[in-house]
Amino acid sequence: MDVSQVLRMNGGDRDYSYSNNSFLQRKVISMTKPIIDDALANLYLDMNHPKNLIMADLGCSSGPNTLLVASELIKSIDKIRLKLGSDELPEIQFYLNDLPHNDFNTIFHYVSKFQKNLRNQMLSNSSPTCYVSGVPGSFYNRLFPRKSIHFVYSSYSLMWLSQVPEMVNTNKGNIYMSTTSPPSVIKAYHEQFQNDFFTFLKCRAEEVVSGGCMVLTILGRQSDDPCSKECCYVWDLLATSLNDMVSEGLIEEEKLDSFNIPQYTPSPKVSNEVEKEGSFVIDRLEVSEVNWDASTDHNLNLSGEHEQGYNMGKCMRAVAEPLVLSHFGESVIEEVFKRYTNNIKVSMSKEKTTLVNVTVSMTRKG
Repeated sequence: MDVSQVLRMNGGDRDYSYSNNSFLQRKVISMTKPIIDDALANLYLDMNHPKNLIMADLGCSSGPNTLLVASELIKSIDKIRLKLGSDELPEIQFYLNDLPHNDFNTIFHYVSKFQKNLRNQMLSNSSPTCYVSGVPGSFYNRLFPRKSIHFVYSSYSLMWLSQVPEMVNTNKGNIYMSTTSPPSVIKAYHEQFQNDFFTFLKCRAEEVVSGGCMVLTILGRQSDDPCSKECCYVWDLLATSLNDMVSEGLIEEEKLDSFNIPQYTPSPKVSNEVEKEGSFVIDRLEVSEVNWDASTDHNLNLSGEHEQGYNMGKCMRAVAEPLVLSHFGESVIEEVFKRYTNNIKVSMSKEKTTLVNVTVSMTRKG
């Protein structure tokens, strides 16, 4: 699997698009806003009322959340500026980064509307000068000129690996780390994350100015156990669906055994990786939880087929469908996600189901 070619969220604005099924991710953005506000306030003070700010959202994906992030960051800067008595809002360059196959077209289609809405939402009467640009490419490589970025943001992106880990043993019957995975598989996943995260930090250390900030929210875990249910359960349910289809002859067993999700969910000990790389100092590290039912837009009156679990199924389809499609083919897609959604429904009806977020705020050393 060439991750750079197949890892993307479902584009467009159809029923299973990420654009229409990312309420859970939006909830996470809202939950971590106080950490972002603190980081921006410190940055603004350190820069002594800057005339311009260069900001980047890495792993921006597509849909309303992408420009929501930009909007919230700019409104936060305006609030800080007013509090400190600055005369004018700095000009802001906002870079949106994701892999080349991301649906950038949908983002750019809404930029003019975003800028118009932003003018109406500012606390002051200022008309913000904001330039939006797309930057296709892997954030495990350099993306920007040296010492050019003031603030880096990323949410629910850095758990994705640059490649499926190279394994000496088959992860038989599994598609991710599991309690039944060989120890060598768990080791391979951990080492791939360590290498990738170190590379990410090294690249950003080149690009972020001295005193610049990063706020990273990563899908993670509280437990030291990388196979704990809190981080692996959502993929175990997909594995169950695929295994059932193997047993019924709908999918080849060899096909399943060669499929692994390129993701690693770290614990708060991710701070060790930051200290090891050495270019950033950690200002805050917080762990939070979000319920699976946050995938539902609670402003809607849902009933019937939109029962508990249905929307989490759609959310996971928006995330996982390109990976599953590239490996198993189009003929089984509907059946895979029908079963997967049903497994999610059953689980949510029986127990509390949550995802864990690890948020790290850090500053570039001088």
